[in-house]
Amino acid sequence: MASTRPKGKKVVLGVIDALKPEMLDRAITEGRAPVLAALSERGLHVRDCAAAFPSLTPVCAASIATGLSVEQHQIPSTNWYHRGEERYVEYGSSFSASQAHGVRRSLIDTVYNMNLAHLTRAHRTVFEHLDDAGLRTAGTTYLIYRGRTRHQPADAGIYPWIARAAQFTYGTWGPGELFYADLFASRDTGCISTLGMPGQRDQHTACVGAHLVENDLFDFMLFSLPDNDTYSHRRGPYAQVTSIEAADRALERMMHVAGGIDAFLEDHAVIVMSDHSQTAVEDMVSLSGVFGDLRVLAPGGGDPAEADIAVCPIGRFAGVYVLNLERREELVRTAAAALAGVDGVDICARLERAEAVVTGPSGELRFASGGDLVDARGERWSVEGDLGVLALSVEDGRVGSRTYPDGLRRLWRALHSRHSGDVLCSAAPGYEFLDWGGSHHIGGGSHGSLHRHDSLGVLLACGLEGEGAPPAREQWSIEDVTPLVLGHFGVAREGDAEGVG
Repeated sequence: MASTRPKGKKVVLGVIDALKPEMLDRAITEGRAPVLAALSERGLHVRDCAAAFPSLTPVCAASIATGLSVEQHQIPSTNWYHRGEERYVEYGSSFSASQAHGVRRSLIDTVYNMNLAHLTRAHRTVFEHLDDAGLRTAGTTYLIYRGRTRHQPADAGIYPWIARAAQFTYGTWGPGELFYADLFASRDTGCISTLGMPGQRDQHTACVGAHLVENDLFDFMLFSLPDNDTYSHRRGPYAQVTSIEAADRALERMMHVAGGIDAFLEDHAVIVMSDHSQTAVEDMVSLSGVFGDLRVLAPGGGDPAEADIAVCPIGRFAGVYVLNLERREELVRTAAAALAGVDGVDICARLERAEAVVTGPSGELRFASGGDLVDARGERWSVEGDLGVLALSVEDGRVGSRTYPDGLRRLWRALHSRHSGDVLCSAAPGYEFLDWGGSHHIGGGSHGSLHRHDSLGVLLACGLEGEGAPPAREQWSIEDVTPLVLGHFGVAREGDAEGVG
């Protein structure tokens, strides 16, 4: 479709992976994030934007790029069990986890299958919506990139050669301008990402973004800044000021070629956000031996017919999948009971008929969609049992939890995702599940749980127009961002199931 240039401002959506609200406040106070400070002063600044659950990067990236919750976009975790293909899917929890599941299989799942096979085809990404409206789209290295333009692997330079040697020779579908870890580059920008190695990715995004701004090559760009997450995993979330400063410099580099922030904001609206946050890790939870006599499917080609359950621990989240369907109800209860007795497990949730059952140290809570209680996003619930399990408060027909923000809705959506486990577990503050490769982040940071420490992020929005102008909300979610972008351009979301490529 021929490009229809919008009358209003172009939009840049910057995602700073794992950006913690209080750390952004500290970086601004210390004068180390001048661009983010300016955006905060000139527009919306939300300090409690709720992540998806589990609060893991692939799940949250899918929610951001589609505006959908997990049961709609169908990316359930970083490590999950594919019932249809009877195998584990591993998106790179750690290098050792990828080794356990098969490095090449893990890379193929992350680079190709996540977008082209696992992400729902019944709904469009923000790139597809805008491509279909005739707008020019662009994206730097981001887990969810599906768009309407066919891209072949890059063929110039040493890093594309390494990728080809590793048999990354397939094309893909992305935004009009796609730059993905030296694997795909829709044009020569002179920018190198060193195959997306941590510590190099923000610099690559800054370089590409500056080139696209200087040459007026987009109407919408997703500007991905993932290095803050890697830095926080290693040094802990309360060391983020240094990595936030680096992300701010990347934003400044992009704006500099337009004449600085004032000139840039004359022509561009900007959204900068977290996908999730992080929690300091002090101890680990190993699920090895927890399930007693239940046979656990091993990674790397085990036989599902010889196992009772598949176990998917990643960060501060774990999912258990029942494989022996003849004993499903029994095995779900057995697995949930086993997990509930493990030190470091905060809550476990499962579906039982039409209800969600949540167990924690204080007891059991049951809830279901519909009912007399209303949450901060206007959804209705019925609740029965120990409110303390989710630290719920109920008053004047309202229900909510400061400890588990948007907790009922997030849990309900995760439990109803077709690819989710039968039992979903969230780690207690300070704990992380040991992954299949034996990796952990003790002394650093991690995420994945339902708890506020992992789940509340930042949302800054400046210069959005029309229906994209941020409304007043009691509880923001990362799912609200794609609707803001589409509203700015006057693009409707109706008919998602039609013409999906």
